[in-house]
Amino acid sequence: MPSYTIKHITRYSYAAEVVDGANQIMLYPLPDERLQVARHEVCVSSDSGARHGPPIDTYVDAFGNTVGVFTVLEPHTVLVIESSADVTTHPIQFPMDEEPAAQQWQDLRSRQLDPAFIDFLTPEDFKSLADVKTTLSQLTSETEKPLKNALVLSEYVFGHFDYRQGVTNIETPAEEIWQLKAGVCQDFAHILQALLRQVGIPARYVSGYVCPKKEEEGAEVRGIGATHAWVEAYIPNYGWLGLDPTNNTIVNDGHVRMAIGRNFPDCTPVKGTYKGIGTHKLHVSVQIDFAEPVPADAPALAPAPVYAVPDPEMPANSFRLYQEQQQRHQQQQQQQ
Repeated sequence: MPSYTIKHITRYSYAAEVVDGANQIMLYPLPDERLQVARHEVCVSSDSGARHGPPIDTYVDAFGNTVGVFTVLEPHTVLVIESSADVTTHPIQFPMDEEPAAQQWQDLRSRQLDPAFIDFLTPEDFKSLADVKTTLSQLTSETEKPLKNALVLSEYVFGHFDYRQGVTNIETPAEEIWQLKAGVCQDFAHILQALLRQVGIPARYVSGYVCPKKEEEGAEVRGIGATHAWVEAYIPNYGWLGLDPTNNTIVNDGHVRMAIGRNFPDCTPVKGTYKGIGTHKLHVSVQIDFAEPVPADAPALAPAPVYAVPDPEMPANSFRLYQEQQQRHQQQQQQQ
């Protein structure tokens, strides 16, 4: 039962002052029988001059995720969101998978109109679908059990797609990923999810963290130092089983879930809108260490340090210019 301390810092640096920032965060670990959350805190700070960070309201969405929302109304050039958690993970119980294959596939077919599964069974349509189906016909068969097919598909993605940063982004469609045969964890998860749904296995997207292994455990783990993504496949008589195609592994006590959904947009860790120029820089860091959980009465997380962003060539802020024009106009009217 390893324990981890997870620090996740998101820093936005804007080229000029922005205002009225409305933000949504999905940075809350999902506790269940395999994950205990001893402590979790989120701190938001900015260089707006406010003495305290904005309050964060939370709600639970349709998939059971905790979602936080907050606003920063004052002008600011830096926004920092710092999440700190102490968690303990437990090993999973692997599927016994004793029921005959035919019965398991019939179980999956019976769920095609079940509201709880429709979203996770709806196949994705893209141009290379004929090529995808040809590949699936060579890899999968209903003479084998769904679990065996799911593991084969996860291994296929791991073995035939290059783990390469910078060639995709969070909006890259399945068609482009399939053609590139490359990407990072969200792309691997995206493709595996699409393959599983094509063969009738419910699949859902998962956002979270993959934790480092101890040195003696050897193999390198992809995805450390950032948020990670994987897939959960529904296995009859068992439930949802996590599959990490980026690392070719069944998800166990080295993964921490933050959110589940139909796809990445359902699980986006941080997103929002603001008034001001669109130019900004985003820096995300995730640090995960082996540690004992911090006591519940530990001091609260201090605000993250912020700094002004020097940028002598910053483009004009249209909203700020509009405000200045309005002020000048009012001053002129008063003088008249």
